[in-house]
Formats: sequence, structure tokens, C-alpha cells
Amino acid sequence: MLDYRPKMFDEASKSHASKNIFVIILCFLVVFLVIMLLESVIPAIITAKPMLEELRKQGYLDGSQGLTVRESMKLAVKVSSAPKIMIPTLLSTVFGTIAAIFYCRCIEVRPVRSMGARKEKFFAHYFTGIAVGLTMMTVIALSGALSGITEISVCSNISFGTLGLFFLGFIVQGMSEEFIFRGYLMTTIGGSGCKTAIAVAISSVGFALAHVTNPGFGVLPFINLTLFGVFAGLYIILFDNIWGACAIHSVWNFSQGNIFGISVSGTADTESVLRSTPVSSHDFLTGGEFGIEGSILSTLVLGIGIAVTLYMIWKKQSAKQTVPEKAE
Repeated sequence: MLDYRPKMFDEASKSHASKNIFVIILCFLVVFLVIMLLESVIPAIITAKPMLEELRKQGYLDGSQGLTVRESMKLAVKVSSAPKIMIPTLLSTVFGTIAAIFYCRCIEVRPVRSMGARKEKFFAHYFTGIAVGLTMMTVIALSGALSGITEISVCSNISFGTLGLFFLGFIVQGMSEEFIFRGYLMTTIGGSGCKTAIAVAISSVGFALAHVTNPGFGVLPFINLTLFGVFAGLYIILFDNIWGACAIHSVWNFSQGNIFGISVSGTADTESVLRSTPVSSHDFLTGGEFGIEGSILSTLVLGIGIAVTLYMIWKKQSAKQTVPEKAE
């Protein structure tokens, strides 16, 4: 089924990019490192003072106790989860989108539409993606509550202004990761002549590995992040358009963290409408420190999403194959 090739792969095949898969991956690693540096500048500046204050408060600066790697990561997560730091951090990911577009447009010398960034039906694709992302995360969160895995309560003193800023931040962040891993990496591999399945698989594993330093990362979170990458890649291929996947990614994160109050890929709790509290002690059910993205519930929902998308691609492919027959 995954010999189906979207138009964007054919457009990407006319680029100046290498057709050697190892060279493509090596170039991506260099570009990804540059992106990480660009995206870290503003967060590093605004986090420095609060981090020092927290280290001093915990007694790590006076030499009274040592600081382990795990403890330093926990402190970093605690400090960075404050809205005044997390929102600018999310907005800083715009540099990832810019860098991915710049590389594809100016280095690989191919049009932005070969990344799936098409003007046609932009709003239709984007708003459909919002509905899909919200539905998927709602099913996951409510399944946890109905099965007794988590308890959901309503938060008090909700700042809707702050929630609006988080929504904007996640719009930028979700778009960035889609442009980097799907718009750039997946389409470059697909344009090299590799099978579609290989392009989807490599970009999905790369996406999952990019989260390896997140708190709570483990086998099931890795599997689920890979499955999310597969789902997003297939969704883009189905519609030959990246905007729907950008919306799914953004709303998946926003609804998870700021509607249902669940840790987003290991980040600490922040401003939300609801608060989901784990009841079960089994990490494979709750996702543990990583959040519900690392639970079997996400595995099931993403598996269904992949199956439905594959079926729709198969139907689309079958329809294309039968058109010549009808013409004869």
C-alpha cells in the first residue's frame, strides 16, 4: 500500500539534494543541530536567572549538597514550565520552521509546495486538523478517566488570556516539528527515490529520538512518538498537504497540556482548564512521568488513526488506478 507517492515527493525529486539516504540523514543531523541552537537562544536567556534562583533556593550553589543529572533535569522542567518561560520557548520554535524552509528552498533548491505547504484549501485542511487532533486527545483523556486510570477535576482561577498565549505557542511549535521532520526530512527522502514506507519510517523514528532527553522517556513513549510520526506522515501523504498535520500536532499538545492538564512529553503541569491526576500506579496505563502520550491508551488511538489513514490512502490509490480503465 505504501508504494503510493504523493505529488510533493515528485516535486522534491527535482531538487539539488543528494539521492544517497546516508548523506540525506547526515545533512539532516547538521541542520537539526543548527535548529536546536537557534531555538535555544531565547529560552537560555530567559531561563538563566530563574534557574540560578532555584539552585540557590535548593542549596546547590553553597556546596551543601551535590546536584545529580536527574535532579538538574527536574529543576529545569520545573523552571521552564512557568508560563512566562514556557510560552516564549514555544514561540522560539518558529526558528525551526524558518530554518527547514530556508534549507529546502535555498540549499536543496526546491519549492515550498514540495514540503506540502500549499495555499489551496488551507483553512479547510487546518480546521479539519484541529478537529482531528482534539478528537484524538479527548478520546485518550476520557478513556483514562472512564476506565479509572485517571481522575479529572476542574481547575479554579483559570487565566484564559494565558491559555490563549499557550494556544498560539503550540500552533508555532506543532508547525515547527511538522516542517522539520515531515516537510523537510520525509519529503527529501521520498524525493530521493526511496519507497514511501522508508521515508515515513525514518522521519518518524527521527521524530521520536528527538525527545530522548525528555523526562520519563522510555520504550512505550518511544513507540507512541514513532506512531504519532507515522500517523502525521500518512496524513500529509493522504492529502498531499502539511497544514492538517500541523494543526493536529498543535492541538494534540495544547489540548493535552492546557485543556486536560496532562504532562506534554514529560513537561511539568501548567495552566489548564482541567487537571488529570493518575490513579493507577502502572506507568504503561498512565504514561508515568512522560504523560499520557506514553500510555497504552495513546498506542491504541494512534493505531486506529494509522489504520484509518492507510485505508483512505488505499481507497485513493485504487480510485486513481481505475480511472484509466474507465476511460478505455
